[in-house]
Amino acid sequence: MNPLSTMVPVTATARLAPPGERAPRRRILVVDDDVYVRELNAGVLIRSGYHVDTAVDGVDAWRALHDEQYDLLITDEQMPWVTGLELIQKLRAEAMLLPVILASGLPPLEDLARDPGLRIQAVVTKPCPLLVLLQTVESVLSEARGTL
Repeated sequence: MNPLSTMVPVTATARLAPPGERAPRRRILVVDDDVYVRELNAGVLIRSGYHVDTAVDGVDAWRALHDEQYDLLITDEQMPWVTGLELIQKLRAEAMLLPVILASGLPPLEDLARDPGLRIQAVVTKPCPLLVLLQTVESVLSEARGTL
């Protein structure tokens, strides 16, 4: 069975919260040039109640960041044309304070998270278990809410 065949379309939003309890409506941009990773991450976030848009690379993400308001950016590092790191640098150069989770299969990225100019809230190593991704998203969004 193709795992993508069971995915929720990324243009949809789903709500898994118990009846009577409001699900989070935070808006997340997921950027990854690997369609499987992008759709898998978007799908789990959608099923967890988030509104999710996706971008296929840094160029596509840059357009989306100017067209929409997001609460969180999750970006792959290794992408063609504009890498995740370059995307974050562009974001910060325009004084966009959007929280960022950087994902990469190329360690060590922890040093990047310590760069005060990049203001990366979290770094995850790919492949990232979906539970770890969800916990990281919740932690970063919770922390961001506390600083507003």
